[in-house]
This record gives sequence, structure tokens and C-alpha cells, in this order.
Amino acid sequence: MNLKLSENALKVLQRRYLKRDEQGKIIETPDELIKRVAGAIASAEKIYGKNVNEIKKLEDDFCRMMSSLEFLPNSPCLMNAGKDLGQLSACFTLPIEDSMESIFETLKVTSLIHKSGGGTGFSFSRLRPKNAVVRTTGGIASGPISFMRVYDAATEAVKQGGTRRGANMGILRVDHPDVMEFTTCKENNKQITNFNISIAITDDFMKKLEKGEDFDLIDPHTHGSVKKINPKEIFDLIVKQAHKNGEPGIIFIDRINQYNPTPKLGNIESTNPCGEQPLLPYESCDLGSINLSVLCKRTNSRYEIDWERLKEVTRLAVHFLDNLIDVNKFPLPQIEKATKATRKIGLGVMGWASLLIRLNIPYNSDEAVALAEKVMSFILNEANKKSLELGKEKGTFPAFKGSIYDKKDGSTKMRNATLTTIAPTGTISIIASPCSSGIEPLFAISYYRNVMDNDKLVEVEPLFEEVAKERGIYSRELMEKIAESGSVQHIEGVPDDVKRIFVTAHDIAPEWHVRMQAAFQKYVHNATSKTINFPHEATIEDVRKAYLLAYQLDCKGITVYRDKSREEQVLNIGSSEQKKDVKVQISAEDYKKAIAPRPRPEVIIGTTTKVATGCGNLYVTINVDEEGQPFELFTQMGKAGGCAASQLEAIGRLVSLGFRAGIEVKAIMEQLRNIRCPSPSWEKGQRIFSCADAIARVVERRLVNAQVVKNSLDVTPIPMKHSHADEPVTSDNISSASVDIVGVCPDCGGALRHEEGCMKCHACGFSKC
Repeated sequence: MNLKLSENALKVLQRRYLKRDEQGKIIETPDELIKRVAGAIASAEKIYGKNVNEIKKLEDDFCRMMSSLEFLPNSPCLMNAGKDLGQLSACFTLPIEDSMESIFETLKVTSLIHKSGGGTGFSFSRLRPKNAVVRTTGGIASGPISFMRVYDAATEAVKQGGTRRGANMGILRVDHPDVMEFTTCKENNKQITNFNISIAITDDFMKKLEKGEDFDLIDPHTHGSVKKINPKEIFDLIVKQAHKNGEPGIIFIDRINQYNPTPKLGNIESTNPCGEQPLLPYESCDLGSINLSVLCKRTNSRYEIDWERLKEVTRLAVHFLDNLIDVNKFPLPQIEKATKATRKIGLGVMGWASLLIRLNIPYNSDEAVALAEKVMSFILNEANKKSLELGKEKGTFPAFKGSIYDKKDGSTKMRNATLTTIAPTGTISIIASPCSSGIEPLFAISYYRNVMDNDKLVEVEPLFEEVAKERGIYSRELMEKIAESGSVQHIEGVPDDVKRIFVTAHDIAPEWHVRMQAAFQKYVHNATSKTINFPHEATIEDVRKAYLLAYQLDCKGITVYRDKSREEQVLNIGSSEQKKDVKVQISAEDYKKAIAPRPRPEVIIGTTTKVATGCGNLYVTINVDEEGQPFELFTQMGKAGGCAASQLEAIGRLVSLGFRAGIEVKAIMEQLRNIRCPSPSWEKGQRIFSCADAIARVVERRLVNAQVVKNSLDVTPIPMKHSHADEPVTSDNISSASVDIVGVCPDCGGALRHEEGCMKCHACGFSKC
């Protein structure tokens, strides 16, 4: 194999995908990962009587396809194929009926799925509305939003132990009496944080919205109308909230069911967390993406799509994803039964923007939209042919009878009920880098990334760097200038024809985003994950137009994001002058008044605790004042130096400041608990995730559980060699990066970007949808 990976891709694999031993040490190379996955998926052929040579050839074909980064399956497959866990699906949908038994049975199943690395989607539309009478008990129903909060809390608890954080989609029909409350349930960005939410819009609603006719809200328990409402009132609130912080999204539920391949099995009510995979109750789906950025060839100094190789990869990818169903270890028997009944797969693409750049086609152009239709129709056509071949060879999906493929002439014996999906590819597109995410445009041409010791590294889009060097305009100064905004559109020295091709998400009008989504959707069986980006100054009316356009162009749903609309977004773009405007200088005197840290007495006593971490032995000293109150914390690591020492000192300073300012010890401890680094360790039967986590555990042991008291037997005098200066605080440490940064990565501290309906870290591969 000849697996060529970028430095960042290798870091992502090391952090999240490569096999580890019981001590957390990596025991697998990237080439071995590919071989592990290919071997596990090819082994499904044993079920169908294939011999060793046939299986080995298929394994080699899978290896070649993945090692050349032409195709990669979803993350659970890369993580778990060939391992004991063996759970390979990315997304699940679960039913919630209007009973306590169903609600909490589904919650139990949800926890098991999250533990195995999957995401879940639910419709809460069957639950009776808030304040409805419960006849069996005489009580009052608390409504769907209350139970969604329960699911959110359970996800928060379970996700701490997994390799991949659980994510949820919560859906409510637009005709549910609680639709207004549901629409605003995430108005506070710090509530229901483990859910994306969407409103299931019906055709009836859209027709009455257009005509201005009243719309019935229906009690799902009695099926009777409880209220008539002007649909504009609902739609206005949905648009207003989406403009405010990107939620709720919309799914056009009747359109989804119009294309339901197995209507006799029931209606589709919900989707997976990012909305691209509508599924029946208990179904799961395995996803994978073709990397279009490498499926082109250069002839006569120009690039063109390698259609022949695209055909081969498409057919091989369908075979891969179909086999995956047979070797998958499902969390529950009913999930296995529902999944194998329809054998749905979701083959999509990534690297679309990168391909357009290679072909010298602007993303926001009719030519790009037309090519999107051509490429996706080609992929769907070849996928159909391969599924038909597999159906004739191995048999159709069990729910074939009565499906849309059940023709009298027997000419469409498909193996899979669905074949194509455009899914978010945040992490696998990093592994395949340089490769743009899904069908999204470029995020930024150049941006700043924080590295150790408060240094900043300029990251440049590889294709732009290549062109800039060819055109003789490349310089570090130019790249830094571009990094101020991420865009080249207003940068002097960049030729107009280069600006035309290198457009970013915020250089593109929302209409083009919607049109591109609609172009792919025409040839996608399931749905399409795509963020419709808006500049910060976009109006509510702009968002309304995008929603209506998505419906007009036959999209199955829409997700919007207005730049800087999330409260926790870090300001890290703009010119130097703009940065001066937002910089805040607080004097030391005002700082002391605001925080009021206690002055340090002359003599102080404390304890030193030794903790084994993945980076070495860490010594944590906690000192208490004369009243036995925690006062300061110091750390020392035997082999630490440079950045590690400075980071430990920084934690110590901040914790000490919290102690002296009277902040509750438990609050400080909770901020440090479960922070993860690439080198976890074990200490007295407990997993130590990082040095910060080790400090939290010492704080808990000494101050929360043991309650350190003055003059207790385990207290020893500690000579003081350190001081924590009372220094002014500024916003200078807010780093520059680029647009759509929505926070800090909890795994590596890098910038979180909002893409494809998810928050993603391009530094380590963390994603939260």
C-alpha cells in the first residue's frame, strides 16, 4: 500500500482511529488500519460461499481504494471494523410512543447506541402536548420538550466514556400543539446542547402559508384539532430563531415520504443528527464518501474528471457498504432486523469544492451547478447498476415485495432500498486532505491556527498555495493578510481570475448554496447535508427567502447558519484595526476590585500529591490558609519542560486565582475533569485522561472528599518558590483564525468551525453535530 497522509491527517488517526493496547499505547499503523477495515468488510463474502482467492482479491481492491483516499467509510467503521466492538453504523433512528414505557425504553437504547459510537434521531411528535390530561393517572403531561431535556442529560452522561460523542436529532411536526415552544427551546445556546432540532414541515402547511389560510394544530393522542393558527405566525418564529442561532432547521417530511422506498413498512418520521439520512424506526445506515478531489486527471495542462475510475470506485464502494451490513455488530436485535430488512446504504461525496478548483470552475456558477447534477447522476446510475448486480447474485433486500422497486417484469431486483446520501465528512475529509468537506465550499483560503507557546501558525489551502506559487504571488506576508478574513476577494495582488475560482462560504450568496444543495439532491435517494451560510448582516427576510427557495427547488430540508450568531463564537477574524476596536483592557486595580483575591499570608501549609499521568509523574501541591480554606495550587512534573511546564503553571495560576477569589471548589474541579489528551494513563484503578484531569482528581481527593484541615496529620510545610502575579487581563490572547469559529475544541483546544450542521475541529478531528 502507498498511503500518503498529511501531518494533520496522521494526528487525527493517532488521536481517534488507530488501535491501542490496554495502557493506551498505539499499536497500529495507518496502513494496518486500512488492512484491518478492508479485511473485515471483505470477510462478508464467506456468507455467500466465496473462496479464499475471491475474498483476498476483494480485500485488495478495498485496500487500494482506501489507501489511495478515493473512498472512506464513516468513522465508526474505521474505528471498529475488525475489533470486538464491531459497531460500524453512523446513524440510527428510534421510535418514541406516547407512554412512559416507550420513552424510557428508547432512552435505554439510545444510551447503548451512543456508547457504541452512533448518533440517534427521534420524532417527539407522538407525545401528547404539555398540560394535556393523562387519563390513566389523572395527571398533567409535561410535553415533548421536557423529555427531550431528559434525553439530552443522558447523552451528556454517556458521552464521557466513548471514543465518539453522542449526537441527537430532535424533530417535532409543525402541526403539534407545542411547536412554538419547541421552536424556541434552544434559544439559549447552553441548553439542550446534545441535540440538533428540526421542524417537520408538511405540504399542507406550505400550501396554507402561501394562501394565508389558518392551519390546525393536532393533538397526537386524540387526533383532534386543539387550535387554529395562522401558519405565518409559526413560520415567522422558525425563521427568526434560525436567523438568531441557526436552529431549528427544517425537514420537508411529506417530500421525504414521497420518496420512501418501502411505504408498506410505514412512514418516515425522523432523521439522523445531521438530517441527511431519513430512516424508519430502528433502522441504521452505513455511510461512505467518494473523494472527488483525487478522481481527476491532468491532460494537456488541464484537469478533467476521471470518469472511468469514478465508475470503478462507485461500484466498489457500493459493494463495500453492502458488505458492511453483513459484518456489522448491531446494538440491538430489532436494529439488526430493521436494517437488514431494507439494507439501506448512503454513498456520498467529499472534495467537491476541491474538484471545482482543479477544473477551474467557480462554486457559485451555473457551470458548477450543472456539473453537480452530472456527477451525482453518474454516481447514482453506476450505484444502481451495482446494486442490481448484487441483488441478482445475493438476493434482494427482504422488504423488497411492495417496495418501489417491485416490478412485475422482475427487472429491478435491487440489493439495497437506498444507495446515495450526502453526509458531513468533517473527520474523514481531514484524513483525505487536501480535501474539502462534503459538497461545502472552502471554509477559508488562509487562516491562523494556534500552536504551542501562544504562537500562531498560518494554514494555507494547499490548492491556493499551489496556484499562488505557479503565478508568482506567494509570500508569507500575503498569506497572513488573507488570514485576517479568510477570503481573497478584497486582497490586492491576487489576480481576478484566481479570485473568481477561490471563493469561500461567505463569498457565496445564500441562493447559490441552496441551488448547489438542490442540484445534488436530484440524484440522492436519501437527503443532503449542507449548510446555507449567511453573513452576519443578513436579515430575517434573507433567511425566509432561503427556506422558501429550498422548498421550491425540491430540497428535503435546510439548515442555515448566520456568521457569529452563536453566543460563544470567538471573535477571530477581521483587520488589525477591527481587532483594536474589540480589544478590552482592564486595569490591575479594577481587576482586583472585581475578583477580590485574598492576600497571601506570610506562612502557608499544604499537601503534595503524586499522580502518574501519561506524560510522567505529576506532583500537585495544594496549600490552605490559616482557616483551612484552599488558597493556591502548584504543579511540578518530573520530565516536563518548555510548553508542558508553562501549561501546568498556567493551570496552577488560574486555579489559585479561583481559590483566592472564593469560587466554589467543585466548580473549579468540574472545569478540569475529563479533559483529554493523546496520552491517558491509569492511577489506582482510575483512568487519568490528562494532566488537567489529574489535577481535578487531586482537588477532589484533598478538598472535596477528604476536606483538608489545618494541622491534619498528612499536612507538611511547603517552602514557597512561586508567586502568582496580579496582572491585567486583556483580549490580546483571542487568536486570529477565520470565519465561522464557534468555540474551542474540548479535545485539543483548537478552533471549532460550524460546517455541514456540525461543530468541527480541523486540528484533531473532533466533531459534534
